Amino acid sequence: MENEISWKFGPKDITIAETEKKGKFPRLYEDRADGRFRDRLKLDQTGSLTINNIRTDHSGLYKIITTKSETQLNIFNITVYARLSVPVITRDSSSSSSNCSVLCSVKNVSHVSLSWYKGKSLLSSISVSEHSNINISLHLECLDDSYTCVINNHISNQTQHLNTDVCHKCSDVSEEDHICKCTFTEAAIRLVVSALVGVAAVAVVVYDVRSRRDEQKKRSDQKIRPDIELNTLDSAGS
Repeated sequence: MENEISWKFGPKDITIAETEKKGKFPRLYEDRADGRFRDRLKLDQTGSLTINNIRTDHSGLYKIITTKSETQLNIFNITVYARLSVPVITRDSSSSSSNCSVLCSVKNVSHVSLSWYKGKSLLSSISVSEHSNINISLHLECLDDSYTCVINNHISNQTQHLNTDVCHKCSDVSEEDHICKCTFTEAAIRLVVSALVGVAAVAVVVYDVRSRRDEQKKRSDQKIRPDIELNTLDSAGS
């Protein structure tokens, strides 16, 4: 290169790499900037800088300047987005509402938005702009399973559909994460059992009514027959 150049990073213009004339090896300062560039930088004699295994903490302002005259040759901002994980929907045990209350949560995220939708209509949303990874969650009170939770950034998104089984009261509930593990099969079995119990109860009531009616009829017949026999004897004597 005709001029030596220097790569600087961040608002404090920390030098992370420099080129040299006369075919000398480039100089790398990988332990600077909190060591986030350690074993990741590669700089060739043309001044092209490569960052291997780039992460979200490599986001920031980069400058290219000439080493001697401090002339700025280029400046640009890089934002690195992490791969998004699928949101997790759990039962909100802290809610006192009689409706189904749930939480949609994601962990270790930055530069994202978390939203609840009913169909295509946006119900609520929360955004994170910090570079550091944090955990966020969003509350919802729902009536059916027509809701979806979406996490997105500028390049991708992940969607989780609400299953209202999360709100069913059952014995198999994790005290740690309050996730109700009732499955559709279990709910269907419970419904069938309840129906059979109801049918059995009706059958018992019908049988009891019929038994009492037959018993009353039998007693009535026994009261009538002695009268008939007495009348018959009287007629014979006369």
